[in-house]
Amino acid sequence: MRKPYLDNIRWATVLLVLIYHVCYLFNGVGIPGGIPNAETIPLFDGLACAVYPWFMVLLFVVAGMSSRYSLQKRTDRQFLKERTVKLLVPATLGLFVIHWITGYLNIKMGGGLAYIPSFLVYPISVLSGIGPLWFIQTLFLFSCLLVLLRKLDRSDRLWTLCGRTNIVVILMLSLVIWGASQILNAPLLTMYRFGIYFAAFAIGYYVFSHDKIQDAVARCYIPILLAAVIGAVAYLVSYYGSDFTSPACLQSLLTNLYLWAAVLAIIGVFRKYCDRETAVTRYLSANSFGLYILHYPVLLCICYVLHYHTGLSPVGKYLFSLVIEFVATFLLNELLKRIPLIRFAVLGRKG
Repeated sequence: MRKPYLDNIRWATVLLVLIYHVCYLFNGVGIPGGIPNAETIPLFDGLACAVYPWFMVLLFVVAGMSSRYSLQKRTDRQFLKERTVKLLVPATLGLFVIHWITGYLNIKMGGGLAYIPSFLVYPISVLSGIGPLWFIQTLFLFSCLLVLLRKLDRSDRLWTLCGRTNIVVILMLSLVIWGASQILNAPLLTMYRFGIYFAAFAIGYYVFSHDKIQDAVARCYIPILLAAVIGAVAYLVSYYGSDFTSPACLQSLLTNLYLWAAVLAIIGVFRKYCDRETAVTRYLSANSFGLYILHYPVLLCICYVLHYHTGLSPVGKYLFSLVIEFVATFLLNELLKRIPLIRFAVLGRKG
């Protein structure tokens, strides 16, 4: 049975990602990958800092839950075939079709084009154009690992055991998240945090896919939400103005306590108040994956033009980037999903 509130969490978080990347590209705290020498607005640096620890963890928790529901209706083979088309194809073929633009502009803004022979510019742009595709690459890997775990536990004993979890244990999972944040972090490509993201995915699959656990979190949403707000204040006091993507920030106990409270609060609030559909939410649910896939090269082009070829104020750059990003990404998604071969390669959709 489909759970609308999970779809609503997913598309709402994807829209938050679109907003976050505007703040990220113009950030003023020295995070690698932004527009060089961009004029920033401190308030937006704070917004990016506040959401960064938890929004991708939340998506992995939801992905784990959705994987459980998907596998109730599919064999392992069908599940992997579906994930190959939806995740692996856009994460590979999509690089050659559209995401090379991300690599090209990053190289250009970094001054690297002068050092690359012209015949190598496109292939290097393809290889360096991953951007937000790291999420679907990682999710495909986790989906394969999940199938292996299911073969090792054919009687589903671990899932059944996790169903006995109570709210105290759910809160204590913050320590599991904190411990996982310390391991399996890629040294240079810092977005590949395999430890914490696999822990979140596994918790979603084994723990939060139980209805009674979702209900328990929903019943306690007020104190959890209060804890998340207090955690956000403490976290911002500690890390606002610094590189919030650094290990010193992401691996701290404070950050992980805050991010877990935020994840639980969002699940609780959406479970209680947002478990319904409208025509708008159905559209956003059906297209959130495409919006996530397409938004970054679109936004990078917009920010590049606004920064280097206009005299807009910082406020103007943020505002126009955000508005044009939303409009252009929605339009591009509508266009590409109507072109068969491109739809398959970029969006992982057969029809």
